[in-house]
Amino acid sequence: MEFVCAFAWADLHVGDSERAFIDRLIERMDLGSDRGQIEAWLRHPPPAEDVDPTRVPLAHRELVLDAARELVQADGRLAPEEQEMFMLLEQLLVD
Repeated sequence: MEFVCAFAWADLHVGDSERAFIDRLIERMDLGSDRGQIEAWLRHPPPAEDVDPTRVPLAHRELVLDAARELVQADGRLAPEEQEMFMLLEQLLVD
């Protein structure tokens, strides 16, 4: 979730639709016990050094990629920064 929250900050603003998406993701993944930390990452972006795509376990890479894809599309627009960040993430996780 830290990675997904970092993605929410790609355009330097976490919008209501992005917050709502992450809230649904918390419910879907049964992460209620982590809600406080996740909300903290939505108030302030996670430190860059904590968000290293190479540390995402192979078994979770597709899930992270899917969540990031859904997140950047949550507000109905794709900012250039979001598109660039997603493409980079995809390269790092798939290659």
